[in-house]
Amino acid sequence: MATTLALPPAASARSSELRLVTTTGVIHGTLDVPSRTPVPVVLIIPGSGPTDRNGNSSQVRANAYELLAAALAANSIASVRYDKRGVGASAAAMAAERDLRFETYVNDAAAWLRRLRSDGRFSRIVVAGHSEGSLVGMIAVQRGPADGFVSLEGAGRPAAAVLREQLKPKLPPALYAQADGIIAQLDQGHAVAHVPAELVPLFRPSVQPYLISWFRFDPAVEIAKVGPPVTIVQGTADVQVSVADAEALARARPSARLVIVGGMNHVLKYAPDTTSQAAILRGYEDPSLPIDPRAVDAVVSLARP
Repeated sequence: MATTLALPPAASARSSELRLVTTTGVIHGTLDVPSRTPVPVVLIIPGSGPTDRNGNSSQVRANAYELLAAALAANSIASVRYDKRGVGASAAAMAAERDLRFETYVNDAAAWLRRLRSDGRFSRIVVAGHSEGSLVGMIAVQRGPADGFVSLEGAGRPAAAVLREQLKPKLPPALYAQADGIIAQLDQGHAVAHVPAELVPLFRPSVQPYLISWFRFDPAVEIAKVGPPVTIVQGTADVQVSVADAEALARARPSARLVIVGGMNHVLKYAPDTTSQAAILRGYEDPSLPIDPRAVDAVVSLARP
């Protein structure tokens, strides 16, 4: 059973705003640094959708990344978390949606890594990629300097397969068949001109180039290319990504440390009753709930071996 995480005292870390200048605008983040340096630093890469530096969006109020940063500070580890381009303070860095590619997020993360490597306050750099950020992170560490990589609730299959699995129980059979056909076309690199109205939010023409670029990457292939040590963290109460995904990543990277966290949901919160949808979803809605300390321990162990 998870124990309650105590927030670190206010003086344990200094918070400041960080700016990453890109060709399309500035990406804004928060740097938390313990008072004594040099220290390890963890780059927290956000998950899919309009996720901000604290791990929140219009539908999620978990504060998972802010809580992770606080827990790391309590362990004398610095962290950087940031608003994705197009989100929060980084809204102006977003180009037109039709020009966005999965690699754009990878390039952003790799640029953060280069920025951190040039900062003498940091003795070691670890990437912690959450959800879609897991795939972003495992590719970014192939392009930017890092000393470790942590996958937090990351898929072990290509996004096309995960999307099919998530849509099937939510759509009527006839509409799912249409969605399946669209995914198949995008997976082959072909744009789809005619999308049913019910599926436009998912497959609108302007987002299709991004989906095509995302579908090209297989996490099980990419994690095998990661140079530094790897830790894979997966909760058993995650209704978005399964333990089987984590096991697929671990098979592809046999040297990785696999940490299965009983009762942890997708946003790193402990759900005491894993059979209760309400208990699992509470973690998405209640920012006062701490993140699971077992997930924190896994990140700390890699950041400070």
